[in-house]
Parts: sequence; C-alpha cells; structure tokens
Amino acid sequence: MKLPDSLRDKFKTPLGTLLPESHVDKKNIEKFLSEKSYIITVGDRTTEKMIDFGLIPSLQIIDGQEKRKKRKQSPKMTNAIELTVDNPAAEITQKSIDVIKQAFAMQPPIRLFVNGEEDLLILPACIYAPENAVALYGQPHEGLVIVRITHEIRNKAQRLVDLME
Repeated sequence: MKLPDSLRDKFKTPLGTLLPESHVDKKNIEKFLSEKSYIITVGDRTTEKMIDFGLIPSLQIIDGQEKRKKRKQSPKMTNAIELTVDNPAAEITQKSIDVIKQAFAMQPPIRLFVNGEEDLLILPACIYAPENAVALYGQPHEGLVIVRITHEIRNKAQRLVDLME
C-alpha cells in the first residue's frame, strides 16, 4: 500500500498526545504508562530516548535513519530479539504487517529493523497492538507523540491505512 502525495498532510496529524520537545522526559512519559504497558516505539531517536530513560520498549521499530539521514549508530541493544523487514518509503507492505503481527506474538523485547522506512508502520502497530499498549513516535521539529491504544485509535489507524492505494 502506497501513500499518495495528495494524502501526506492528512498523515501529519498526531494520532495521540503531542508532548512538546521541551517536555520530553521520563517523568512526563511515565504519566501515560501503567506498570504493565506494552511500549511500542517507532523511530531510532524515539527508541534511543526511551532506552536512555530506562523505559525498554517491548517492540522497537527502527530503520537506522533520522530525518531521512543515516545515523552514526543504532540505538543501543536491549537484548532484544531481532527481526528484519523490507518496507519502502511512503509504503506499508503486507510483509511488514505480517512481521509486526508476528512480533506481538513473541516474548519482548523485539527489535524490528526496517530496510527502507519505518514511519508509516505506526499504523499497523496501532491496529494490531495488544490491549495494554502505548505507542510512541517522533513528530519532526515538534516533539513526541504518545498514543494509548484504544478501540478508537485502532479504527482511526485502519481508516488511514484504508485511504492508501
């Protein structure tokens, strides 16, 4: 499924709460988490920040890039099981969806390395996440988006995927 250029703006609206960059710290993030939260991170910088805060993501979706530029290093490892999938920019492949579903059935932490681009994989992550999940991803130049996975969020994410060609 490809994201048509005509819909790019629609996908820039945060799925959840936007925490401004100046407020992104462990204390503010923990307000959105419960003791048993299944934490999902999408993006290298977001994953790295959570690990630095001692909040080990259950599912870490990274691509080795930040703002379309290769990173010097990936976020430090967390004894995660590693999976890899190919996912071109501005797309969500069926294989990516299948691997995300597979990751949710595995013992965390899981690190999914994406050859291509991981940005849009927040959508299938929200659709198929377990009930107690909280997803986090960066909003470029603004801050961190924190999404508590609910029935409404699953439906919203599915509607966005349905708009893709």
